[in-house]
Amino acid sequence: MITHFKNSDIDRIKWDKCVLESDGSMPYACSWYLDAVSPGWEALIMGDYKAVMPLPAFRKYGFNYIATPIFLQQLGVFSPDGSLRSDIDSFLNEIPDYYRLIDLCTAQNTALKGFKSSQRFDYELDMRESYEALWFSYSTDCRRNINISHRYNQDITEEVRPKEIIALFKSNVGRKAGVIRDVNFKRLENLMELCVKGGYGKILGVRSPKGKLLWSIFYIDACNRITLLVTAGSRKSREMKTGYHVIDHIIRQNAGSVKTLDFAGSSVPSIAVFMKSFGSIRKTYYRLYSNRLPWPVKYLK
Repeated sequence: MITHFKNSDIDRIKWDKCVLESDGSMPYACSWYLDAVSPGWEALIMGDYKAVMPLPAFRKYGFNYIATPIFLQQLGVFSPDGSLRSDIDSFLNEIPDYYRLIDLCTAQNTALKGFKSSQRFDYELDMRESYEALWFSYSTDCRRNINISHRYNQDITEEVRPKEIIALFKSNVGRKAGVIRDVNFKRLENLMELCVKGGYGKILGVRSPKGKLLWSIFYIDACNRITLLVTAGSRKSREMKTGYHVIDHIIRQNAGSVKTLDFAGSSVPSIAVFMKSFGSIRKTYYRLYSNRLPWPVKYLK
């Protein structure tokens, strides 16, 4: 039996145990991550946490809706039982009717009536091989760019504050960052502080000789995955190929481990090429969309 749970009724210990023991475990579904980026999230739970599905729930214009929040790539059904994990339709059918809009990215696809499905892509690198083997899986252009980066003095530091990488992100992305509300950046800042303090996340950066932050990345190290969540760089860092330098550093540090490097995907072709150049494999996930809002509310963003 699948039951809808409000946020305050969810047993965080049982929830995280189910997620962590799932073959498709990823930090996005952990309770601490959801608490940070989607306060008040709800859930569908089968039995005594045999399978779970997070519901990032929100309310706007007087209507309840479910939507994948910013800085969270995908969710779906999580279970140690692979057969339960693949049965997303049973969970979607149990979403309460008062959620009139569903816009959710999930690992599983559906053909249920009322849902539109479209593909999204992620890039992942299995790091069980030695660094030497992984190096030769890089593209020729990737190895060339890493060698160019070594011409510059690019010391990698962990002494980067969350506010610094957020400021660099805003400066780099420019107008596009304006569509991200301040409350989302505040949640991101809290997530960074939580992860760094708890030891399951890092902020790396490269500074100029005068101490100016030129390039930075925030990644989460959890669920046997290193998930690259936020990157930001200056024009100078692009000239210095800093991104190649730091990603190669992360791979070198984790080569031979059971961890997967999750590039988190991108719809920007140039960024996708960058991710693929490290020998990563394209993975598919899905955007599931259902809009039962009344006219004209359904056309409002």
